[in-house]
Amino acid sequence: KDMVDSGVRFGLKLVAAFLIYFVGAWLIRRIKGILRRTFEKRQTDAAIASFVQSITSIALTIILIIITVGTLGIDTSSIAALLTGGGLAIGMALNGTMQNFAGGLMILVFKPFKAGDYIEAQGHAGTVAEVNITSTKLTTTDNRVIIIPNGILSNDVINNYSGRQMRRLDITIGVEYGSSSTETKALLMDMITADARSLNIETGAPADPFVALSSLNDSAVEFVIRIWVKSEDYWPLKFELTEQIYNELPKHGIMFPFPQLDVNIKNK
Repeated sequence: KDMVDSGVRFGLKLVAAFLIYFVGAWLIRRIKGILRRTFEKRQTDAAIASFVQSITSIALTIILIIITVGTLGIDTSSIAALLTGGGLAIGMALNGTMQNFAGGLMILVFKPFKAGDYIEAQGHAGTVAEVNITSTKLTTTDNRVIIIPNGILSNDVINNYSGRQMRRLDITIGVEYGSSSTETKALLMDMITADARSLNIETGAPADPFVALSSLNDSAVEFVIRIWVKSEDYWPLKFELTEQIYNELPKHGIMFPFPQLDVNIKNK
């Protein structure tokens, strides 16, 4: 009779455990579905959505297993201790990986840059090709691929050249002493304003193009040029305008200097 009673009680516990497990598994699927729809509605980054759904599913599944096993009358304290110890060991083993996970979440949430931006970080510069949960891939101008772990990237200074629609282009030009500052500034300003890529206040720039004599060096009179341009026009205009200045100024008698040293010899 006792064996029958024990068998009935265990059978009831087994049925209860199965019910709890199947109901719990159904609830976990529902929660994952709710999370998925929420992320889709808010257009959350796919990497963040996948990571959060995976972590939530794993955590809820572990809790469900512990509750199911406890329903059978098995002491779950040892299982919990084992899971805790295993989780601690895995966490220590994957310490760097977890830092990269955390860094990836920070980057994906706060978005200091996005795919397609040209950035400089960790001594490397390039176009962001991919941002995932553990690392960021940059494509350099000479077509190399640089992979930077998100852990160190999220804690580093990031220079995002594509973060704004406009950038200020600064060019310094040195001409020889004796050149007319008025004529030099006028010629430089004419070249700048003749290019449609040079923006001014009327076109939405923070300031108009600017040319000024900036310094008197040992061998050169230096002029500074400051122009606001669209980010995508920065390098093309810099190279083309520098070449134009080199070709045009000498045509007007304004020459470029080179280092010189005068040596005076006195006969005794």
